[in-house]
Amino acid sequence: MIDQTPPKSRVQLPLILAAVLAGGMFIGQQLPRYEQNVRFLPNSYKTGQVAGALDEILRYIDAKYVDTVDLDAVKKGAITHLLEQLDPHSVYISPDELHHVEEDMSGNFEGIGIEFLVVDDTIQVVTPLAGGPSETAGIQAGDKIVTIADSIVAGVKVNNASIYKRLRGAKGTTVKIGILRGVEKNLRHFNVVRDVIPVHSVDVAYMLDDQTGYLKINRFSAPTYQEFMESLRPLVEEKGMRNLVLDLRGNPGGYLNEATELLSQFFGDGKLLVYTQGRTEERREYTSNGRARFDIQNIAVLIDEGSASASEIVAGAIQDHDRGWVVGRRSFGKGLVQEQYPLSDGGAIRLTVSRYYTPSGRSIQRDYKNGKDYDHETDRRLENGELSDASKITVEDSTKYYTGSGRIVYGGGGITPDVFIPLDTSYANDYFFDARQNLAQFASRWMEGRDRSTLPATADAFVRQFQVSNPVFEEFISYLEKQGVARNDKQLAECQPELRLQLKARIAKALFQDEGLYKVLNDDDPAVEKAIQVLKSGAQVARRQ
Repeated sequence: MIDQTPPKSRVQLPLILAAVLAGGMFIGQQLPRYEQNVRFLPNSYKTGQVAGALDEILRYIDAKYVDTVDLDAVKKGAITHLLEQLDPHSVYISPDELHHVEEDMSGNFEGIGIEFLVVDDTIQVVTPLAGGPSETAGIQAGDKIVTIADSIVAGVKVNNASIYKRLRGAKGTTVKIGILRGVEKNLRHFNVVRDVIPVHSVDVAYMLDDQTGYLKINRFSAPTYQEFMESLRPLVEEKGMRNLVLDLRGNPGGYLNEATELLSQFFGDGKLLVYTQGRTEERREYTSNGRARFDIQNIAVLIDEGSASASEIVAGAIQDHDRGWVVGRRSFGKGLVQEQYPLSDGGAIRLTVSRYYTPSGRSIQRDYKNGKDYDHETDRRLENGELSDASKITVEDSTKYYTGSGRIVYGGGGITPDVFIPLDTSYANDYFFDARQNLAQFASRWMEGRDRSTLPATADAFVRQFQVSNPVFEEFISYLEKQGVARNDKQLAECQPELRLQLKARIAKALFQDEGLYKVLNDDDPAVEKAIQVLKSGAQVARRQ
C-alpha cells in the first residue's frame, strides 16, 4: 500500500506561503484606507491584481485545504512575520493589546487606584494612590484583598492579568471589595467607585542638596511634560534649585514631542533639538520654543543601556549643545520613528517611517540586521565587558560628529556618556537574582502590624537612621527558604550588602512611597554621586578628542 500521508514539510509549505501572502494582502488592503498612508504604496504596486489573487488563495485554503485552518490566526501570524522583516520596532498591535498600549501612553486608566503585590496567593495593597477611589473609600497600605464582587480571590492562584480585569472598569461603576486588615479576623467591606487613575511618568522629584534637584522620568507619555513642569516648580520656587540631575535610566522612550517640550526648558528660542527624515518623509526639525519657565543653570542627565528613543533625544541634544553632562553607560541605540495607523480589525500597525538625528547630525540607531543580536544587546554588552569597562565600547559608525564646543561624538549605537559609570557586577549571582524577586513581598509582610511610630517619621530621617538589623535580615533569608530559594552561604556573602540596601529601600517605599525608595537607593548610587560632583565643580563638559 502506498502511504498517502504527505511529508510534514509539504503540509506546512502551503500554509507558510499562504500566511506570508495573506499578510501582504491584509496590509495592502488596510493602508490605502487612510489618506495619509497612500504615500507608502508606490504607483507601480498593482494593488487590485495582487489582492485579488491573494483573496482567491485564501478562499481555496478555506474551501479545500486538508486540515481546518484558523484564517484569522494565519493572517495575524503572517502580518507579524512580514513586519519582522522590516525592523524590530514595526509591529502589529492586536485590538486587545491596543487597549493596554493606549492606556499606558495616555497617562491614565479607569480603576480603583491601588498599587498591589501578590504575596502567598493573596493580593496585598502596597499603597492606595493619593486622591484615588481606594484612598477615598478608606483602604490602607497593607490591607489584604480577600474578595472582589463577593468572589474569593485569596489563595486561588490569581495572576496580575485576572486582577486587572476584576479591579479595572468604567469610570462611575462600583466594585465591592472584602478586606482583611492587620490581625483582624473579620472582613471589612468597601464599595469603591472606579475613576480615572493617572499613570505617572515622573516617579519622584526632590532635592539632593541645597542647590541640586533630582527628577526621575520612567517614560515619555502624553502628560510627561506637564508632570515635569509641575514637579520642577516647587523645587525651583520653594527649594531654590539651580542644578538638576535628570534620571532617564531604564526609560524606554515614548512620544517625541514630550521630549522636545521638556528640552525647551533648557535652551533659548530656536535651538535645534532633533530632526527626523525618512524615504518618504521630508526633513522635519524640532526647535526649542523659547518658553523656558525656570532658570536651570547646570544639568546632568543619567542614562544606561535601558535608555532609548525619546530618552536618547534628550541626552543627545544636551550633549551636542554642550548644555550639560551625560553620565552613566551607553544608551540603547533606538533612532527610528514610528507612526501608528488604525486597522479595520480594531488593532493597529506601528510602522517605522523615519530616523531621527541629533543636532550634530548623528543617527544613533544600532544595526538591526541580526534580529537575535538586537534583542539581546544588553547580554552582549555584559559578555564583552562594556558595562564595566569603558574601553570595551565599540562604535558602529566611525564618522566624527562635533558638538558646539568642538568635542567629537559618534553615532550608530546609542549615546556614549561624557562620564562613564561602570555596572557593579560583584554581587550579580544566582542567589541574588532569586532573592531580589522576593524583596517587595517580604517588605510588605514585615510591615504588617508593625507600629510605625517606632520607625523614622520622614524619608530623610529613615535614610540616616534605619539599618536592616541582623535579625531582620535573617528573617528575610528564612522567608526565601520558604519560597524555595535554597541558602547559599558563598553567594550570600557576595551579595549581602546589596540585598540589605535593596531591602531597606523596599521598606522605605512601604513607608514613604517612591520618595523613600529613591532616597535610599540614590544615597549609595555612584552615578548620582558623580553627577553631584560634576555639577558642583562648575567645570565645563570635558573635551573628548
